[in-house]
Amino acid sequence: MTPVRTYRALLVSETLDGTFVRKIADRSWSDLPAGEVVVRVRYSSLNYKDALSATGNRGVTKQFPHVPGIDAAGVVEESSVPEWKSGQEVIVTGYELGSNHHGGFAEYVRVPAAWVVPLPAGLTLREAMAFGTAGLTAGLAVHRLLHHGLTADRGPVLVTGATGGVGSLSVAILAHLGFNVAASTGKTGEASFLKELGANEILDRSALVDRSGRGLLKSRWAGVVETVGGPTLDSVIRETTLFGAVAACGNVTSAELHTSVYPFILRGVALLGINSAFTPMPLRREVWARLGLDWKPSGLAGLAREIPLSALSGEIDRILAGGIRGRVIVNLQV
Repeated sequence: MTPVRTYRALLVSETLDGTFVRKIADRSWSDLPAGEVVVRVRYSSLNYKDALSATGNRGVTKQFPHVPGIDAAGVVEESSVPEWKSGQEVIVTGYELGSNHHGGFAEYVRVPAAWVVPLPAGLTLREAMAFGTAGLTAGLAVHRLLHHGLTADRGPVLVTGATGGVGSLSVAILAHLGFNVAASTGKTGEASFLKELGANEILDRSALVDRSGRGLLKSRWAGVVETVGGPTLDSVIRETTLFGAVAACGNVTSAELHTSVYPFILRGVALLGINSAFTPMPLRREVWARLGLDWKPSGLAGLAREIPLSALSGEIDRILAGGIRGRVIVNLQV
């Protein structure tokens, strides 16, 4: 008799009383969902979306039991399509991985071939997860701002939520590219961390929010990577300079936006939406390639700390409480 093949995963289940519990469980090979490619996961990473899934948020994950993890980097174990071959190093991020398709907090994932990206030149699997979805999102924001015409001589660029995953990587990438970066955070004790990433100025997030109701504020920012939403997004739009742009990619504070048309019709400000989960594959590959080469900050390793799968549940609680800075890499090999 052929033994049943198993693998470890962080499994989130709903109990009879409607609460959600998570534990490291042995899963059967038959539990892997449909797909053409099986990847042996070497590393994953922790994102806020993963934490929401791990606590039973139905807006992220509809059915339980479930394995979260919207990021995975590893080696192709099996493939039924010629494009991907056994032993090839690959990345999978976004789409439905970790939300409504069992994700990267497991030793193996099976995914559609169309979700897979080859590991870019210049990156190890571990470095790819130091970026992960947060790095892809930051890279897409930078890409959109540059495509809009942002250059270093236009003026300072603001990054909000700067100690978070997207924020910290945005600071590091923009500073690496020679921009004058202002970093906004509610964690004033992390100023030295942000300075090490390359931030020129540290701003307290509370001072950034303007509640005067004025349609326009004094011009300050040539570009913005805005990760928190709500009143912060409203305020920075009104502070963006003539023909500047705001790349919006978060709603931690609020999903609502209350503003007027004045920044758009009097200053020509552009509001650029960032959706990393369903980015078209050609752009996805282009941004990953840039992250591995000319956009790769020298301090990437210092942005991330590594944990085993067994420590992940505690880190999920920490990220929900706002207690994490930078990136957390999950090592599935230990």
